[in-house]
Amino acid sequence: RVLFAQAIIKPGDSEVELAKRLAETAGELMPLSSRMLDHVFLLHMRQLLRNDYISLAERTSGKVSDTAETTVAFADLVGFTELGETVGVEELSGLAGRLARLAGGVVKPPVQVVKQIGDAVMLVSPEVPDAVETCLALIERAEGEDDFPPLRAGVAFGPAVNRWGDWFGSTVNVASRLTARARPGAVLVTEPVRAAAEDRFDWSAAGEKKLKGLQKPIKTFRPRPRGSKEEQKG
Repeated sequence: RVLFAQAIIKPGDSEVELAKRLAETAGELMPLSSRMLDHVFLLHMRQLLRNDYISLAERTSGKVSDTAETTVAFADLVGFTELGETVGVEELSGLAGRLARLAGGVVKPPVQVVKQIGDAVMLVSPEVPDAVETCLALIERAEGEDDFPPLRAGVAFGPAVNRWGDWFGSTVNVASRLTARARPGAVLVTEPVRAAAEDRFDWSAAGEKKLKGLQKPIKTFRPRPRGSKEEQKG
Protein backbone atom coordinates (compact mmCIF):
# COMPACT_ATOMS: atom_id res chain seq x y z
CA ARG A 1 0.00 0.00 0.00
CA VAL A 2 2.65 2.54 1.03
CA LEU A 3 5.00 1.64 -1.84
CA PHE A 4 2.41 2.12 -4.58
CA ALA A 5 0.66 5.07 -2.98
CA GLN A 6 3.94 6.93 -2.52
CA ALA A 7 4.80 6.41 -6.18
CA ILE A 8 1.41 7.64 -7.38
CA ILE A 9 0.37 10.46 -5.07
CA LYS A 10 1.27 14.04 -5.98
CA PRO A 11 1.28 17.14 -3.76
CA GLY A 12 -2.10 18.90 -3.81
CA ASP A 13 -4.04 15.94 -5.24
CA SER A 14 -7.79 16.06 -4.79
CA GLU A 15 -9.62 12.86 -3.90
CA VAL A 16 -11.01 12.61 -7.43
CA GLU A 17 -7.62 13.11 -9.12
CA LEU A 18 -5.95 10.55 -6.87
CA ALA A 19 -8.79 8.06 -7.31
CA LYS A 20 -8.56 8.30 -11.12
CA ARG A 21 -4.79 7.82 -11.06
CA LEU A 22 -5.10 4.84 -8.72
CA ALA A 23 -7.73 3.27 -10.98
CA GLU A 24 -5.55 3.74 -14.08
CA THR A 25 -2.51 2.28 -12.33
CA ALA A 26 -4.49 -0.68 -11.01
CA GLY A 27 -5.73 -1.37 -14.55
CA GLU A 28 -2.13 -1.56 -15.78
CA LEU A 29 -0.73 -3.60 -12.87
CA MET A 30 -3.48 -6.13 -12.19
CA PRO A 31 -2.82 -8.20 -15.34
CA LEU A 32 0.80 -8.51 -14.21
CA SER A 33 0.05 -9.50 -10.62
CA SER A 34 -0.85 -13.12 -11.33
CA ARG A 35 2.46 -13.65 -13.14
CA MET A 36 4.35 -12.12 -10.22
CA LEU A 37 2.51 -14.22 -7.62
CA ASP A 38 3.02 -17.39 -9.69
CA HIS A 39 6.74 -16.67 -9.77
CA VAL A 40 6.93 -16.14 -5.99
CA PHE A 41 4.90 -19.30 -5.37
CA LEU A 42 7.16 -21.40 -7.61
CA LEU A 43 10.28 -20.07 -5.85
CA HIS A 44 8.73 -20.93 -2.49
CA MET A 45 7.81 -24.45 -3.59
CA ARG A 46 11.28 -25.03 -5.06
CA GLN A 47 12.88 -24.02 -1.76
CA LEU A 48 10.58 -26.35 0.18
CA LEU A 49 11.45 -29.27 -2.10
CA ARG A 50 15.17 -28.57 -1.77
CA ASN A 51 14.89 -28.91 1.99
CA ASP A 52 12.62 -31.95 1.99
CA TYR A 53 13.36 -35.64 1.57
CA ILE A 54 11.53 -38.96 1.65
CA SER A 55 12.87 -41.28 4.34
CA LEU A 56 13.42 -45.04 4.21
CA ALA A 57 10.46 -45.59 6.56
CA GLU A 58 8.20 -43.61 4.25
CA ARG A 59 9.36 -45.51 1.19
CA THR A 60 8.80 -48.79 3.02
CA SER A 61 5.29 -47.91 4.24
CA GLY A 62 4.25 -46.00 1.18
CA LYS A 63 3.01 -43.16 3.37
CA VAL A 64 4.60 -39.72 3.66
CA SER A 65 4.59 -38.07 7.08
CA ASP A 66 4.53 -34.34 7.75
CA THR A 67 6.55 -34.88 10.96
CA ALA A 68 10.34 -34.85 10.81
CA GLU A 69 13.35 -34.57 13.11
CA THR A 70 14.14 -30.90 12.71
CA THR A 71 16.36 -28.22 14.19
CA VAL A 72 14.28 -25.19 15.15
CA ALA A 73 15.80 -21.85 16.17
CA PHE A 74 14.51 -18.43 17.12
CA ALA A 75 16.52 -15.22 17.32
CA ASP A 76 14.98 -12.08 18.75
CA LEU A 77 15.83 -8.49 19.57
CA VAL A 78 16.54 -7.98 23.27
CA GLY A 79 14.36 -5.33 24.91
CA PHE A 80 12.12 -4.83 21.90
CA THR A 81 8.92 -4.69 23.97
CA GLU A 82 10.37 -2.16 26.41
CA LEU A 83 11.73 -0.13 23.48
CA GLY A 84 8.18 0.25 22.21
CA GLU A 85 7.39 2.41 25.23
CA THR A 86 10.00 5.01 24.31
CA VAL A 87 10.23 5.10 20.49
CA GLY A 88 7.70 5.44 17.69
CA VAL A 89 6.07 2.68 15.72
CA GLU A 90 8.01 3.57 12.57
CA GLU A 91 11.35 3.18 14.36
CA LEU A 92 10.28 -0.19 15.75
CA SER A 93 9.20 -1.27 12.29
CA GLY A 94 12.58 -0.15 10.98
CA LEU A 95 14.40 -2.35 13.51
CA ALA A 96 12.27 -5.33 12.54
CA GLY A 97 13.07 -4.68 8.90
CA ARG A 98 16.78 -4.53 9.65
CA LEU A 99 16.52 -7.84 11.46
CA ALA A 100 14.92 -9.39 8.38
CA ARG A 101 17.73 -8.06 6.19
CA LEU A 102 20.38 -9.33 8.61
CA ALA A 103 18.83 -12.78 8.56
CA GLY A 104 18.62 -12.70 4.77
CA GLY A 105 22.34 -11.90 4.56
CA VAL A 106 23.43 -14.62 7.01
CA VAL A 107 21.11 -17.57 6.42
CA LYS A 108 22.25 -20.10 3.82
CA PRO A 109 20.99 -23.60 2.91
CA PRO A 110 20.30 -25.99 4.49
CA VAL A 111 19.12 -23.42 7.06
CA GLN A 112 16.07 -21.46 5.99
CA VAL A 113 14.03 -18.59 7.37
CA VAL A 114 10.50 -19.79 8.09
CA LYS A 115 9.00 -16.44 9.08
CA GLN A 116 9.49 -13.25 11.00
CA ILE A 117 7.25 -12.62 14.00
CA GLY A 118 7.67 -8.99 14.99
CA ASP A 119 11.02 -8.83 16.76
CA ALA A 120 12.01 -12.45 16.09
CA VAL A 121 12.97 -14.67 13.17
CA MET A 122 12.28 -18.39 13.07
CA LEU A 123 14.77 -20.71 11.39
CA VAL A 124 14.72 -24.43 10.62
CA SER A 125 17.36 -26.82 9.37
CA PRO A 126 17.74 -30.57 8.87
CA GLU A 127 21.35 -30.17 10.05
CA VAL A 128 21.89 -29.20 13.68
CA PRO A 129 25.41 -27.68 13.41
CA ASP A 130 24.36 -25.38 10.57
CA ALA A 131 21.50 -23.96 12.61
CA VAL A 132 23.74 -23.28 15.62
CA GLU A 133 26.41 -21.69 13.44
CA THR A 134 23.82 -19.48 11.76
CA CYS A 135 22.55 -18.23 15.14
CA LEU A 136 26.09 -17.40 16.26
CA ALA A 137 26.78 -15.59 12.98
CA LEU A 138 23.51 -13.66 13.21
CA ILE A 139 24.31 -12.49 16.74
CA GLU A 140 27.82 -11.46 15.68
CA ARG A 141 26.46 -9.55 12.70
CA ALA A 142 23.97 -7.71 14.93
CA GLU A 143 26.78 -6.69 17.29
CA GLY A 144 28.47 -4.93 14.38
CA GLU A 145 25.38 -2.87 13.55
CA ASP A 146 25.09 0.75 14.70
CA ASP A 147 22.10 1.62 16.93
CA PHE A 148 20.81 -1.94 16.89
CA PRO A 149 19.70 -3.97 19.94
CA PRO A 150 21.60 -7.17 20.78
CA LEU A 151 20.19 -10.50 19.68
CA ARG A 152 19.72 -13.73 21.60
CA ALA A 153 18.78 -17.16 20.27
CA GLY A 154 17.38 -20.53 21.33
CA VAL A 155 17.83 -23.82 19.46
CA ALA A 156 16.04 -27.15 19.93
CA PHE A 157 16.12 -30.42 18.01
CA GLY A 158 13.35 -33.00 17.76
CA PRO A 159 10.13 -33.91 15.98
CA ALA A 160 8.19 -31.08 14.39
CA VAL A 161 5.21 -30.95 12.05
CA ASN A 162 5.48 -29.13 8.73
CA ARG A 163 2.21 -27.60 7.56
CA TRP A 164 2.20 -25.34 4.50
CA GLY A 165 5.74 -24.15 5.10
CA ASP A 166 5.28 -23.44 8.82
CA TRP A 167 6.38 -25.70 11.69
CA PHE A 168 4.54 -26.75 14.83
CA GLY A 169 5.05 -28.94 17.90
CA SER A 170 6.89 -29.12 21.21
CA THR A 171 10.31 -28.65 19.58
CA VAL A 172 9.16 -25.29 18.22
CA ASN A 173 7.79 -24.28 21.63
CA VAL A 174 11.01 -25.26 23.42
CA ALA A 175 13.16 -23.25 20.97
CA SER A 176 10.95 -20.20 21.44
CA ARG A 177 11.01 -20.40 25.23
CA LEU A 178 14.75 -21.00 25.33
CA THR A 179 15.20 -17.78 23.38
CA ALA A 180 13.32 -15.87 26.06
CA ARG A 181 15.67 -17.33 28.71
CA ALA A 182 18.90 -16.55 26.86
CA ARG A 183 20.93 -13.50 27.79
CA PRO A 184 21.87 -10.81 25.25
CA GLY A 185 24.43 -12.06 22.75
CA ALA A 186 23.99 -15.72 23.75
CA VAL A 187 22.70 -18.88 22.12
CA LEU A 188 20.95 -21.33 24.43
CA VAL A 189 20.47 -24.92 23.24
CA THR A 190 19.07 -28.22 24.47
CA GLU A 191 21.07 -31.36 25.24
CA PRO A 192 20.12 -33.09 21.94
CA VAL A 193 21.45 -30.06 20.05
CA ARG A 194 24.77 -30.28 21.84
CA ALA A 195 24.99 -34.02 21.23
CA ALA A 196 24.43 -33.54 17.49
CA ALA A 197 26.84 -30.61 17.09
CA GLU A 198 29.41 -31.23 19.81
CA ASP A 199 32.48 -31.46 17.56
CA ARG A 200 31.82 -28.15 15.81
CA PHE A 201 31.84 -25.81 18.82
CA ASP A 202 33.19 -25.15 22.29
CA TRP A 203 30.56 -25.60 24.98
CA SER A 204 29.70 -24.51 28.49
CA ALA A 205 26.86 -25.64 30.72
CA ALA A 206 24.09 -23.09 31.24
CA GLY A 207 22.22 -25.04 33.92
CA GLU A 208 18.73 -26.51 34.03
CA LYS A 209 15.89 -24.29 32.86
CA LYS A 210 12.25 -24.65 33.83
CA LEU A 211 10.24 -23.82 30.74
CA LYS A 212 6.53 -23.10 30.64
CA GLY A 213 4.54 -26.14 29.56
CA LEU A 214 7.24 -28.67 30.47
CA GLN A 215 6.94 -30.81 33.58
CA LYS A 216 10.68 -31.15 34.17
CA PRO A 217 13.56 -28.69 33.80
CA ILE A 218 15.82 -29.31 30.81
CA LYS A 219 19.59 -29.13 30.62
CA THR A 220 20.86 -26.24 28.54
CA PHE A 221 24.21 -25.34 27.03
CA ARG A 222 25.96 -22.43 25.36
CA PRO A 223 27.87 -22.98 22.11
CA ARG A 224 30.80 -20.81 21.10
CA PRO A 225 33.00 -20.80 18.02
CA ARG A 226 36.02 -23.07 18.39
CA GLY A 227 38.87 -21.40 20.25
CA SER A 228 36.86 -18.41 21.46
CA LYS A 229 36.97 -17.30 25.08
CA GLU A 230 34.00 -18.03 27.29
CA GLU A 231 31.93 -15.02 28.27
CA GLN A 232 29.51 -14.69 31.13
CA LYS A 233 26.38 -15.36 29.12
CA GLY A 234 23.49 -17.70 29.74
